[in-house]
Amino acid sequence: MDLFMDINDVINDLVWGWPLLFLIIGTGLFLTIRTSFIPFTKFGYAMKQTFFKMFAKDQVGEGEVTAFQAVSTALAAAVGTGNIAGVGTAIAIGGPGAVFWMWLAAVVGMATKYGEVVLSIEYREKTDDGRYVGGPMYYLDKGINKKWLAVLFAVFGTVATFGIGNMVQSNSVADSLETTFNIDPLITGIVLAVAVALVTVGGIKKIGKVTEVLVPFMAAVYIVGGLLIILLNITEVPAAFALIFRDAFTGTAAVGGFVGSTFTMAIRFGIARGVFTNEAGLGSAPIAHAAATTDHPVRQGLWGIFEVFADTLVLCTITALVIVMTGAWDTGFDGAALTTVAFDEGMAFGGYIVTFGLVFFAFSTLLGWSYYGERCMEYLFGPKSIILYRFLFIPLIVVGAVGGLRAIWALADTLNGLMAIPNLIGLLLLSPVVVRLTKNYFGKGGIYQREES
Repeated sequence: MDLFMDINDVINDLVWGWPLLFLIIGTGLFLTIRTSFIPFTKFGYAMKQTFFKMFAKDQVGEGEVTAFQAVSTALAAAVGTGNIAGVGTAIAIGGPGAVFWMWLAAVVGMATKYGEVVLSIEYREKTDDGRYVGGPMYYLDKGINKKWLAVLFAVFGTVATFGIGNMVQSNSVADSLETTFNIDPLITGIVLAVAVALVTVGGIKKIGKVTEVLVPFMAAVYIVGGLLIILLNITEVPAAFALIFRDAFTGTAAVGGFVGSTFTMAIRFGIARGVFTNEAGLGSAPIAHAAATTDHPVRQGLWGIFEVFADTLVLCTITALVIVMTGAWDTGFDGAALTTVAFDEGMAFGGYIVTFGLVFFAFSTLLGWSYYGERCMEYLFGPKSIILYRFLFIPLIVVGAVGGLRAIWALADTLNGLMAIPNLIGLLLLSPVVVRLTKNYFGKGGIYQREES
C-alpha cells in the first residue's frame, strides 16, 4: 500500500504539475481571445441574464431543470472544501502571493467555463425517458468524433467522484464536527449518507430543487460572515492587497510559522488551487448545465461566467482576504485549520462560520458530484448502471467520514486532474463551434440583438 501511495504521489505531481497548469491557463487565454473577450465585454449583460434572473421561472427552450437549478448544481459541486481548505492550502504553501495567481486562473477560467457550457448544450442528447444528458463525453464523441477520448473522460470522471466528490468531502465535515462539537465521525458519515441518498434518488430535478435553495443560503451566510470580519478589520485591507501583489512576483520570506515560498511556488499553488475551487477546464460542470432549460447554448454559457466569478472572485477572495489581513497566514497552520484560525482571529466565534461552511459546502459538493458520476457511468454502461453507481457512492460517504480507503482517495485526486486533459483537447478543437454560436447569439439579428431592440 505504501508503494502504491508513493507511486501515485509521483504521478499526481506530474498530473497537477506545470504542463497541465499551462494547458489550463493557455486554453483559457485562447478562448478569451477567440470569443473577443466575452467575459469582460459582455460581463454586464451576463450578470443581467444570470444574477438578476436567478429565480425566474418563465424560461423558454427545452431542458429538465431551470437555468439556475443547473448552475446551482454545478456551483454545489464546485463550492466545496476548496473554497475553505483549498485557499488555505494555497496560501500556506505559496504565500499570500498565491492569491493573485488564483485570481488569474479565475479571470481566464471564465472563458473556459463559458466554452464548456456552450458545447454541453450544443451536443447534449435527449434520452428515451425524456432526460437531457451531456458534457465532455458527448462533445468529445459527437463534436470531434473521438470516442476513445470520451471514454477516457468518463472513466476518469467516474472514479474521481468517489474521492474528490465523496470521501474528501465527508472526511472534511466529519473532522470539523469532531473538532468543534466532538461528534463521532461515524455518526456524521451515516447522517450525510442518508441525506445524500434521499436527494439523489430523485435525479437532477430533485438535486436542482435542493441546490437552488441550499447554494444561495450557504453562500450568503459565509459571505456575510466573511465581509463582517473584513469590515471589522477594514484598516488592514490596503496592506493585505499590497502584500498579495508584492509577493505574487517575489515570493514570500520565512516569517513566524511560515517556512517561506518562491515565486514559482506562488504561481503553481495559486493556479492549481484556483482551478480546484472553480473547476474551470476539468469538464465537470458542463454535465450539470446540459440539463438546463434554455433556448440557446450561449444563454446558458453566460451562467458559466457567473459561476467562476461567484466561486473564486467572490467566495475564495473573501476567504483569502480574511487569512491575509488577520495575519493568520504565517501561523504555520494549513488548509481548513488555517481558515478557521483566521476567522477566529478576525471575530469572536468566527470559527463557527468556517464549520458551517464546511458542512454545507461539502454536502452540496456530494450532491453535485454524485450526479456527475451517474452521468459518466451512464455514458459508459447505460442507464441501468446508475443503480450500481449509487450502491457504491452512498456507502463510501461513511467510509470517507471515518478516514478509510486513503488509497482510493489519493487515486481519485490524480484522476480528477486527468479529466482535464481530454476535456481541454475537446475545447481547443471545438473552439470554432464556440465562436460560431457566440456570433450567432450576439451578432446582427441574433437573440441578444432582438432582446435589446
